[in-house]
Amino acid sequence: MVKIEDEVEATARIEAALYSAGRPLRVEDLIRASGTESRTKTMQLLENIIKKTKTAFKAIEIIKLPDGTYVFQLKPEYSSTVKRYASKPILPNATLKTLSYIAYMQPISSKQLVETRGSGVYAHLKELRQLDFINHQNVGRLKIYTTTEKFQKYFGIQGDVEDLKQRLFSKVRKTARMKQTDIQVSQLQKN
Repeated sequence: MVKIEDEVEATARIEAALYSAGRPLRVEDLIRASGTESRTKTMQLLENIIKKTKTAFKAIEIIKLPDGTYVFQLKPEYSSTVKRYASKPILPNATLKTLSYIAYMQPISSKQLVETRGSGVYAHLKELRQLDFINHQNVGRLKIYTTTEKFQKYFGIQGDVEDLKQRLFSKVRKTARMKQTDIQVSQLQKN
């Protein structure tokens, strides 16, 4: 029989792993973190943590992703609320714009990226590769860039690339409509 102290310690280790990882974790990772060496016991402890999280917190959650990994995250509906309080975004705006351009246009060549985003794109590409958000294939002298599975997991994107493009396009269209409305309102106010 497992001692209560051992269960408390294993639970704390799972919580610590989920909190500090900043990415989805496989069950095997959680088993190692827990120190139980038991899939059954780890899953039991994880289910208890998920239940406690649901009752104790309103804005954060632990969820199981379609690929079977688990992540401790802010609920999507609160991301815009806390955006201004975040200490430092993972990516500067220029790099984030490059990433969104790659996500929308993929597969895209380095030449196209430089033509559109300027020569500063090389620094963005380096940072995005280090974060494993993009990868490339060499085609002759060109590099062709696409987003990675880690990119999709990190940004909570489910589905294929075409679904992602459609979602990005609808957001761009909505933003453009909002800007057009703002321009029309300001013109009416001038008259």
